[in-house]
Amino acid sequence: MKKLINEADNVVADALAGLTAAHPGLRVFPDRGFVMRADAPVAGKVGLVSGGGSGHEPLHVGFVGAGMLDAACPGEVFTSPVPDQILAATAAVHAGAGVVHIVKNYTGDVLNFEMAADLASDERIRVESVLVDDDVAVQDSLYTAGRRGTGATVVVEKVAGAAAAAGAALDEVVAIGRRANARSRSYGIALTACTTPSAGAPTFSLGPDEVEFGIGIHGEPGRARGALAPAADLVGHALDAVLADLDPGGDPVLVLVNGMGATPLIELYVAMGAAASQLAGRGVNMVRSLVGNYVTSLDMSGFSLTVTVLDDELARLWDAPVATAALTWGEAGRWP
Repeated sequence: MKKLINEADNVVADALAGLTAAHPGLRVFPDRGFVMRADAPVAGKVGLVSGGGSGHEPLHVGFVGAGMLDAACPGEVFTSPVPDQILAATAAVHAGAGVVHIVKNYTGDVLNFEMAADLASDERIRVESVLVDDDVAVQDSLYTAGRRGTGATVVVEKVAGAAAAAGAALDEVVAIGRRANARSRSYGIALTACTTPSAGAPTFSLGPDEVEFGIGIHGEPGRARGALAPAADLVGHALDAVLADLDPGGDPVLVLVNGMGATPLIELYVAMGAAASQLAGRGVNMVRSLVGNYVTSLDMSGFSLTVTVLDDELARLWDAPVATAALTWGEAGRWP
């Protein structure tokens, strides 16, 4: 194993120290276990908190900033943050309008965010949750009951963050986040497994001409194994799975081609080209797109494909200004 680390036990702490050094627009509280935008809490604004195991960067700490999250709680690698972390972040960003928790559907995340919400209610902080469960690959897995939360997390955090920034009330922000999740589906394919710093070996084994279909973001195997094929065929497989479960019905769509951590950008653009061509051939109108590493699995090579069916409001919220370490556009200002 070759990794750019100091000690396996200190990877998350060292990464957060680097995050602090690189981005003065963030405040990092290593003793309390969360990252917060420097100007939080924002008076009168609904607070947004998310989090999960580390190893999926830039999710979630890279999406803290204007127009997106107010705070994120990074757990250890592939391990949920604990309730005390989440409660501390929730209290820190609460500005009187309540707080929304955006939670990927993994058992540890769900339980710990629920416990933190209960503790927050004892402190008279109203908390509502948006559960992300967009992955069509498997119904149940090693990490969750029901569908896993994957690429659509970026979409949910973006549109909910934009709604909160525009002054939407708590119930409105929750409704928008849940609608974005309900209109999103994702599917992932791995060319290689990932290696956690503590394990020092790949999480599963793939032959030189094999791929894993339907992988998650924690290095877990998918639902089937098959032969390596041209990018267009792999993208077609992913689109078949997504569109079998999601009918755009003539509405326009947003497409995210997401790298799993070790896939070069040139290959992701090859995948996006194939996706755009095949969607057009199926009569699906792609009007928004995003390509890059946004929800990763350490050093896994592969990609996930997310399709979100847009309505006018979701498109407007997606286009709204955002300024974070990993996502910046519009008039929200240059990310510091």
